Amino acid sequence: MSAVILDDVSDDPTEVSHWRPLKDLLDVMDADIAQLYEQRGVHGVRPRFSMALIKLRHRGPLTIKELAALTGVTHSAMSQTVSALRAEELVTTEPGPDARTRRVALTAKGDGVVPFLEAEWRATEQAVAELESEGPYPLTAVVRDLNAALAIRSFHDRIAEHLR
Repeated sequence: MSAVILDDVSDDPTEVSHWRPLKDLLDVMDADIAQLYEQRGVHGVRPRFSMALIKLRHRGPLTIKELAALTGVTHSAMSQTVSALRAEELVTTEPGPDARTRRVALTAKGDGVVPFLEAEWRATEQAVAELESEGPYPLTAVVRDLNAALAIRSFHDRIAEHLR
């Protein structure tokens, strides 16, 4: 058996990340929401499904493109989400107005979980507001300030400048 020799990772730029702690925080919070779903008997639903299911309940059947736009994700991401929702029997799909589109509708099972998802959404928003009040500054203010800075000079331009 030959030994695996690991290269020196000191030049690996992925070993340093300013944003990793934020991603890790969001992942922990997302996992806590998923745990709550399981504890409450809401099986087969992931937190990333909730907005799509709620939108379908309030807007009626929608195309994948419409649902993607309403939830702020790409068509590809929504197509994958719809496939997962279909696998869990939370939605059905049928041909849309043309051969390239599919309309997505809630099943009775999907419709049945939405009241819990709406209650969880509201509770999550309250918990986030509470969490923000416990910190020295609200994350929503940080996001607003960073968006204002990016409106002056885009992230693209900032990266391009460092690549010179």
